[in-house]
Amino acid sequence: MGNRINSSAVLWAVTAVVALATAGCASRGGSGSQPAAAPAPAAAPAAPARGGAKAGMDAQGNVVDSSKIEAGSGRTVKGLNGYEGEITGNPARNSKFGRLQIGMSARQVTDLAGQPTDQGAYVTGKAFIPFYFGSDRHRFEMTYKGQGRLIFAGGGMGDYSAGNLIWIIHNPNESGYR
Repeated sequence: MGNRINSSAVLWAVTAVVALATAGCASRGGSGSQPAAAPAPAAAPAAPARGGAKAGMDAQGNVVDSSKIEAGSGRTVKGLNGYEGEITGNPARNSKFGRLQIGMSARQVTDLAGQPTDQGAYVTGKAFIPFYFGSDRHRFEMTYKGQGRLIFAGGGMGDYSAGNLIWIIHNPNESGYR
């Protein structure tokens, strides 16, 4: 009988700790003896894009910096099997991306365009939505030097493939590295 825990005593102890922690946090307001920190200077506004061009693009619609391109800056297209995606920028001469279609698998793309210069993956915000089991929880990106970038949306729960092509970014100045 020496191992029994008095549940009411534990409840009172936890309540007391929470009350003290809350009171301690409330007493750390801005009227204490320490001076308030000076507000941070406002960030300088970004230079406006020339001629109405979007971030990472020039006025003719050419991509100049792939890392600054935002979704919605290209044209929306329907692809294979009803996939909807985006194509941004103008293709370079002799582009490997000319035969690619939105909705292709990563394997189909590498069969047509060859191996990428660099590649990587990242999770999207959808991965943190509780009970979301749909696709686009992660993305896979391939970069091709002098060609641009290809972005694939990962599959749903339990589908760990590289997914399907959802975004083609044409950039003849692409360095090939993420």
